[in-house]
This record gives sequence, structure tokens and C-alpha cells, in this order.
Amino acid sequence: MRLTLFLIIAGVLMSAGRAPVSAEQNSAAAAAAIVERMASGDFASVHARFDATMRASLTEEALANVWAAAVAQFGSFQSQSPARVSRTGQYDVALVPCRFQRGELDVQIALDSAGRIAGLYLLPPGSVSGEAQPSQPPAPAPAAGEAREEQVTVGKGESALPGTLTLPAGSGPFPAVVLVHGSGPQDRDSTVGACKPFRDLAGSLAARGRGIAVLRYEKRTKQHAAKMAASAGSITVREETIDDALAAVALLKKHPSINPQRIFVAGHSLGGMLAPRIAALDADIAGIILLAANARPVPELILEQLAYIRSLGGPEAETAGQELERAMKAAERIARSSGDSPAKPEEWLLGVPDSYWLQLAKYDPLLTAKQLKQPMLILQGGRDYQVTEKDFNLWKGALEGKAGVTLKMYPRLSHIFVEGEGRSTPQEYSRPGVVSDEVAADIASWILRQQPKRR
Repeated sequence: MRLTLFLIIAGVLMSAGRAPVSAEQNSAAAAAAIVERMASGDFASVHARFDATMRASLTEEALANVWAAAVAQFGSFQSQSPARVSRTGQYDVALVPCRFQRGELDVQIALDSAGRIAGLYLLPPGSVSGEAQPSQPPAPAPAAGEAREEQVTVGKGESALPGTLTLPAGSGPFPAVVLVHGSGPQDRDSTVGACKPFRDLAGSLAARGRGIAVLRYEKRTKQHAAKMAASAGSITVREETIDDALAAVALLKKHPSINPQRIFVAGHSLGGMLAPRIAALDADIAGIILLAANARPVPELILEQLAYIRSLGGPEAETAGQELERAMKAAERIARSSGDSPAKPEEWLLGVPDSYWLQLAKYDPLLTAKQLKQPMLILQGGRDYQVTEKDFNLWKGALEGKAGVTLKMYPRLSHIFVEGEGRSTPQEYSRPGVVSDEVAADIASWILRQQPKRR
């Protein structure tokens, strides 16, 4: 589970034309200076440039907290690229691509005619005015006679998401799996650092001899980042994850190459935690696969992750320690909260509104899983520090004796099921790695053993 769900700061939403050259140069320079000051910890001078609306919605401390959350997830700030500036109404909108130790973010800054900051976002890379461009389809392309790729659209209207359906060689109908993301704004490959676990699984499961179709898609918080930011106070996991997973299943039911009685859902991390809820909402789902799925409340895991990163030492330990202190206070307040008195933005846990955590706390994944009629496969990496063996044992204990449940632990695998040695660290994600073929083989053999439902 990644440390942040929305790296978002309140602001204005934009889609724009080109700014005049002189204004573009001035705004680009201003945006570069703003990013440089945040990277150096000078949040006071950035906050001093806020317009009245921004000052009312975001304190200096809250700005510092959101930047700290970005550093906790992506590592220390490394560099920025030249800003791209466009014009919307009375605003110049600068988009500054930023490189961190373990990933990239775009900082979008809206400046009014006086140079005041009227909007500020931290967005997934590749976003344009908050609407992310689809990640590129997997490369290299499948060889002739092997699996093939089909570009699809999951859902309809303003929330539609581009996706990729990987189909095995042949005409089908094939069993199929919908891959459901963990937390954070993610692309269809579930890219983290140099790793693309969903792309790995799609290719492995669709390979000759396994013959399982795989559907993966851009996550809504990436593809429609600005729209999600605008309604951050009302977003729940239903809008973030569940509705789109159900739409993906519905798409597969109508596809001529897919067996509608053999559609499975595989969720990773938060997606795995939500898999029982997704299956409970659609009885046609043939079974669920939980990949490094947490059974405990998410705030508890966030505190555990930060404490673990602090224990590793190194340059990130101090940042993780500072964030841990803030997160502990926020988690304690959320645990006591009834929701009647909303917290201030600077008090939010990792920049995420309390309403999100309070809604998620109402969901009991273990109880929901106990009540399911569909079969379940639960897989866990032994080197995972983000969702740990504690969670695996909770699933194991809660589902003991329940028919149709299979569990397996892989001692050498990480949170994204890549093999490694020793203690797992955030830096691992910066090194290219692929999902263990043992995991793909186990998923494939389990799916192929499941008998289609009788109608």
C-alpha cells in the first residue's frame, strides 16, 4: 500500500490555450522558483504568495505536510524540468515536471495577473490540466501467434478510463481477470519506480499454456486527477476503485472472446482489501484473488510503514520520522472522530480528508470475505513491509475451514511480488524487476481449476 492516496492541494481547475510569450517566460520562472522553494523547505515564502482563496483553504503547515507526504512516498526531490505554461481566463497555468528519488510528479501552479498563487496541485506525471494522458500500451508488442493487445474503454461518460485487454492466442472464449489497483493514482501497469507488476501479470497469464485474458486500466485518480481533486472531500473507495472494477467486469461480460461465467477479480494491496466487497456486489464474479491485501485498517498500516522506513536509517529516515509524528496524531484523532466536526486540511492524514478514512473504516474485509460464496486465492510476499504477514495471518485465521479458500506465502517476494534478498526497502522499486513467474503460474492454475458457475 502506497503512503498517499491523493497528493492534491486545493486550487482551480484548468484547460487552457497558449499564454503570451512574455507572460509565459515570467510565469515559467515564477513556477520554477516556487518549486525550488518548496524543495528547500521554504514553505513560508510560497504561502506568502497565495491569493485570498488559497490562504483560506490551505495553511503553511498543510502545504508542508503534503510536500512531506510526497517525499515519504517518492523519496527526496532531485530536479525539475522547464515549466510548460498555458493560459486559462485570467490565469497562467504552469506545469513543472519534477523528479524525485523513486519517481516523478508534476507540480501544477496557477498564477493570477499579479503573480499570486491561485491554485497548486501535485499530480501524476503526464497530466495535462489535471486530466492524465493514458499510459502507453505495453512494449514490446506480443509476437505473432502469441497473446495480443486490444485497447478498450472501461466505464462511460466523464469517468471513462482507457484500458488494455490482453487476449491469449486463439479465439476463446477465455477465462479472464480484472486487475484492481492499490492506493494512489496509478496507471494501467501499476507502475512503481522501474517496475510494472500489472503488465508483467498480463503477459504471463495470457501466455501460451495458460490462456487467461487480463484487463487492466488507468485508475480514476490518475486519469481524472483534477476532477477527483475538486471533490476530494466526498470521495470514497466506491468512486476511487469499486465502481470502475465493476465496470471492467461488465465490459468483459459482453466481450465475444471472454467466457462470462469465468471472470475473476485480482486486487493488489488496497484493491485486494476491497476485492471481497467488489465480489459481494456482483454475484457473477467467478472468484477473487487477493495480492498482498491488507486486512487491518489503512491508517494502522501507514504508521507501521513510516516506522519501518525510519528504522532503515539513511536520508529518508528523518523525513519518515517527522511524518510519523504527524500521522500518529491524525490517526488518533480519526479513531476518536464521529465525523461531526471535520478536521482542518493541515490535520488530515497524509493529505487525505477524514471523510475518506471514516467511510473506509465502516468496511470489514474479513467479515465480507467470510460471507462470500465465491472461491478466493490469497497470496502474500514474505518480504513485504507495506502489507505484512500480520495481515496474511488475519485472512488465514478468519477464513480457516471455509471451503474454496487457498492461501500461499512466498518468503522471498516483496509487496509487488518481485524477488529479492534481505530487508525490503523503498529503493528496491527503482531497480527493474518482474513479478515472479511462480505467482503467475499459481494464479493461472487456480483459475483453470475453478469450474464455471451453473446457470
